[in-house]
Amino acid sequence: MGQTIIEKIISNHCGKPVKPGDIVDIIIDVRLARDFGGANVVKNIEENKLDVDDPTKTFFTFDCNPGGSDQKYAANQQICRLFARKTGVKVFDVNQGIGTHIAIDEGLAYPGCTLVSTDSHANILGAIGAFGQGMGDQDIAYAWSFGKVWFEVPPTVKIILKGKPSKLVTPKDVVLRLLKQFGANGLLGFAAELYGDYIEDLDLSGRITIASMATEMGAIIILFPPSKKIIDYCKNASGKEFAAIYSDQDAKFNEVIEIDISDLKPLISLPGNPENVVEVDTLNGQKVDSVFVGSCTNGRFEDMLAVANVLKNKKVAPGVVLKIVPSTDAIWKKCLQEGLLDIFKKAGALVSNAGCAGCADGQVGQNGPNEVTVSTGNRNFTGKQGKGAVYLASPETAAASAVSGVITSVDKILEKPVIFQIIKSAKSDTSRDLHKIISVREPFVEGRVWIIPIDNIDTDMIFHNRHLAITNIEEMGKFAFGNLKGWEDFPQKAKKGDIIVTGKNFGAGSSRQQAVDCFKSLGIGAIIAESFGAIYERNAINAAFPILVGNLKDYLKDGDLIKVDFSNGKVIKISDGAIFHVKPFSNVQMEIYKRGGLLIRS
Repeated sequence: MGQTIIEKIISNHCGKPVKPGDIVDIIIDVRLARDFGGANVVKNIEENKLDVDDPTKTFFTFDCNPGGSDQKYAANQQICRLFARKTGVKVFDVNQGIGTHIAIDEGLAYPGCTLVSTDSHANILGAIGAFGQGMGDQDIAYAWSFGKVWFEVPPTVKIILKGKPSKLVTPKDVVLRLLKQFGANGLLGFAAELYGDYIEDLDLSGRITIASMATEMGAIIILFPPSKKIIDYCKNASGKEFAAIYSDQDAKFNEVIEIDISDLKPLISLPGNPENVVEVDTLNGQKVDSVFVGSCTNGRFEDMLAVANVLKNKKVAPGVVLKIVPSTDAIWKKCLQEGLLDIFKKAGALVSNAGCAGCADGQVGQNGPNEVTVSTGNRNFTGKQGKGAVYLASPETAAASAVSGVITSVDKILEKPVIFQIIKSAKSDTSRDLHKIISVREPFVEGRVWIIPIDNIDTDMIFHNRHLAITNIEEMGKFAFGNLKGWEDFPQKAKKGDIIVTGKNFGAGSSRQQAVDCFKSLGIGAIIAESFGAIYERNAINAAFPILVGNLKDYLKDGDLIKVDFSNGKVIKISDGAIFHVKPFSNVQMEIYKRGGLLIRS
């Protein structure tokens, strides 16, 4: 039986043929930790008296808070620097840019290799036909110390894009079209391979844009078969010879999906949900307060050039703030050399040093209460980029909107910009009671049910990114569900042993470990969901926090007392003895649970 790209890469890195559903240890070629999560990786390694397996394959990338402008981030960065000096790990410091882009451009990664990072968009490596995964602090610490990590081989879907769109359509519009079709969980747990004439001609920048939003569809990764240009670029960057990986002719795909993009028009994602996509034309006249261009999705030189072509000999509309952040320092320097920075500044834009920018708390690109922002980022979850409303669009649409003062496409820029007034912000109270940690080691739990009948609860709803610098688990509980409307007071009402029952794709989004640990802090007994975000599921398993897959929200109600057996998945309703079934722990999950965590030695 032939293999898909992901199956071949994993087979090559575990030493045996694999198929979907197999759980194997994968050798990791490139091991990254960012300033977000990096200090916790160090903490995990040092507290468990572990070593670094191979410093030449191990790197810190400080991209969330370039400059260390937040005191806690600055402290975490220094913790990482001191650790690097002791171990020989290389640091790509605050002046370098986004870690996944550095990995590609510096030749650390190449087609067919494996990479892990504390970045939930590490699957951006699919752009060059490599395996990249975002993982939590414990996973990364394990990979740093042992050079490998366990992984379940995902099934693969094949997506064929039919036709070619007009020149107005960008790779961002194409990936928004995919997101509109698949939604937040349409590719949950799958790898995807992209094909079609449009894909074959796509440059590295465009491939990065599309690959970077796999996470927003729940996908493990979106893989591009490497073109000759991609192979040549990676060989030049890495100085290595390698064999690019392609699917076999008889590879077995879970599904083959054809999508016609010939009539595609510029698209935009409405605030709150990346998958809520409409045509830009439907929003013409919507005023904007600010525009952000950058992120791992649209921070490449080609994105900067597209913005410069729109801004040349024009001005940003009065009252609109345009913030531009290249993804790496090398791209920033190229913008300087090619005269793009001069165009940006003459137009009235703010240009910042390279990094993740608006996707990270406190960085350039955040917005205030009621502020309307057009962003080239990959997420617009409520509160993710600030307290305002964030629309996701292409660099061209973003630049056109900045000049016009309202949302518009590049072919409909207004001759006279719309003038508007900035809306005043409102204050919020984020105070919470602090609950203590509870540790449960028995293979069952009994507790009171909380029904939260919502799909796609993302990690910003669970544990907002403004609290990411918190590393003390005892401080985390009071922030649980602090950004989930209707459940903000959950920490005040929750009791030790309570069991959360919820919908699909719980924990979508970021790789933040705090979104698991906040429930451990509160003493929550377990979470039962119809499905979990891929990274969240790993983080919970590795933290020995009980999560189980099953649909119980339609059969139970708030306050029901239930007993859940992790070994067989049996759920008993105490009041009447009714029995339900959920998916029991796998052998790996049970073994980690009994040990008390991935990094706890038996």
